[in-house]
Amino acid sequence: MSTEMAMSAAAACVGAAAWLLGGRHYGVRRARLLLAGGGVVATGPPTWDQAMAELRRLHGRLGAEWWSLAAGLLLAVLGSSVIPAVAGAAGVPVLRRMRLARGAGRAREGRADAVIGLCGALAGEVRAGRQPAEALLRAARDSGGLGDAQAAVVAAARFGGDVPGALAVAARRPGAEGLLGLAACWRVAVDQGAGLAAGLDRLDAALRAERDQRADLRAQLAGARATALLLAALPALGLLLGSAMGADPLRVLLHSGAGLGCLVAGAAFEGAGIWWAARIVRGAEAV
Repeated sequence: MSTEMAMSAAAACVGAAAWLLGGRHYGVRRARLLLAGGGVVATGPPTWDQAMAELRRLHGRLGAEWWSLAAGLLLAVLGSSVIPAVAGAAGVPVLRRMRLARGAGRAREGRADAVIGLCGALAGEVRAGRQPAEALLRAARDSGGLGDAQAAVVAAARFGGDVPGALAVAARRPGAEGLLGLAACWRVAVDQGAGLAAGLDRLDAALRAERDQRADLRAQLAGARATALLLAALPALGLLLGSAMGADPLRVLLHSGAGLGCLVAGAAFEGAGIWWAARIVRGAEAV
């Protein structure tokens, strides 16, 4: 099948999905407009802008991993085989796990930055002459470094509770480990009368140095990540190149014994290469 036919089939699939998605919510939109007393209610199928808006909302709700299933279904139609659909469905949980891992990593980095901001703000409040409890209340409100544990820590500080213990509990969240250092500084300042601001300055400097080290590590690992991305994109590039040359690679891979053997072997080598590159990245990050 030619490249033009493949592109036409893909456009038809996207258009059908958009029409179905738009039609599903059309009655709801019509009822809202009628009940709100708003002017003219459009009839007929949704416009292209409405269809694309529905697709964007669907993408935001379901996540990018479902494009694996959509691509598998498209290849299954083009290649007249169920194998791409099965492979696309199998890729959904893998891609979801990767997406959730990236989201967890971003959340961890955000918590680490918030803890650094909390330490700096708390040091500034203490230097301004405020008592540690009041300074913690203001710094926590301004920086958001305590996250979901802010209510417990603030209550402990306001009513004379165990602030270091509450900070230690808050430090259990990934990325918030710097709160353990804040708990230690608080305990030393309260029990031994040491300067809280000086300890917070040292803690802030240490956390910032650790963050800079992580940033340098990510920059050094960019090559390994690019290699893994290139390995993941090579099969699709090969299929597009073969289709452009008129070789019909889908028919060869999906409807011949030699093609199925090459497909299995190539998938095994592809998976091994991506796993090895990811293992290198994880090992370097762990060190």
